[in-house]
Amino acid sequence: MSKLALKNIRKNYGPVAVVDDLSLDLHQGELVTLLGPSGCGKTTTLRMIAGFIELTAGTIEVDGQPISSAQRTVAPEHRGMSMIFQSYAIWPNMTVAENVGFGLKVRRIPAQEAQQRVHEMLELVHLAPLAQRYPAELSGGQQQRVALARAMVVRPEVLLLDEPLSNLDANLREEMAQEIRRLHDEFKFTTVYVTHDQSEAMTISDRIAVLNLGRLEQIDTPWQLYNQPRTSFVAGFIGQTNLVSGSVHAGRITLNGWKGELPAQPGMPRELASARLSIRPQSLYLGPAGAGTAVVADTGTGAGTAAAAGLVAMGGVSVVSRTYLGEHWNYLVRPSGGGEPLKVHAPPSCLLEVGQACALAIDPGGVAVLG
Repeated sequence: MSKLALKNIRKNYGPVAVVDDLSLDLHQGELVTLLGPSGCGKTTTLRMIAGFIELTAGTIEVDGQPISSAQRTVAPEHRGMSMIFQSYAIWPNMTVAENVGFGLKVRRIPAQEAQQRVHEMLELVHLAPLAQRYPAELSGGQQQRVALARAMVVRPEVLLLDEPLSNLDANLREEMAQEIRRLHDEFKFTTVYVTHDQSEAMTISDRIAVLNLGRLEQIDTPWQLYNQPRTSFVAGFIGQTNLVSGSVHAGRITLNGWKGELPAQPGMPRELASARLSIRPQSLYLGPAGAGTAVVADTGTGAGTAAAAGLVAMGGVSVVSRTYLGEHWNYLVRPSGGGEPLKVHAPPSCLLEVGQACALAIDPGGVAVLG
């Protein structure tokens, strides 16, 4: 049985469905992230789970028991859930310890037990030395830890987080994402996390549910979402990619305007007269013009050639533009046959001039056939 189940939930504002026929199942102890652009319905979904917004249709269940439907909504305080808001919502007139212990006080936990649980939680989030400080005396990251500790100390059935790191700078956001993952592994709370930041979602999630215009595009592990996207939206939203046209015949993929055929990977369609394809830039390799299957590729395998590394030579290309980003070059190349241009990530040592002719090879593992 699922710990948390969303069954065909919908929320309408007038004629507009901001969440449309969404179904999700979360297992006990799983951390699932709702990821998508602004306006995709992820925060509305989280607030429906919390009980702050009533459903237009569908049901939400915890341990098989309905807590929300179009006919009845259990009050937020009776759901056994904790929610962390984007603004943290910690009380400025309370010390760190008082903030963390507030939920225990409301639940009438005996004073000695509450004190012990607060102390243990502050130790876990590395705030014990700051127990008597007030929020104004804390950094943004420390305030975030207070909010986390306050939400977890009550041992909720489900933990909800609404873009909790969006107010932090990039370095601190990365640090706190790892901290949230560490705490999740410690307590194994069933967790729903909302963000629009792809790298944040990839860092902390067991699975990621990608939403678009109120509908679920795909839910999978971070690896599967990146390497096996099912739709053009998911492929374009998770990392950088090339979206190109082609076809599949007898398990061989052809890209329009390109030479060479790529083997379809297991699980891909074997026949498609017209296909939309995703090709990751780091799965493309550039080498000297005319090199063919001997194109030198920095694959990290030590193999040194396209054939030895399992790459497929795709013929000659010319460099349309380039951008140096320190860790790699971003090249845009166009095939001699006039097909769609492709973005290529190349190592700093791969120095090519605009207009220069070169050869291209593709790692078939970086190609996905989209629905």
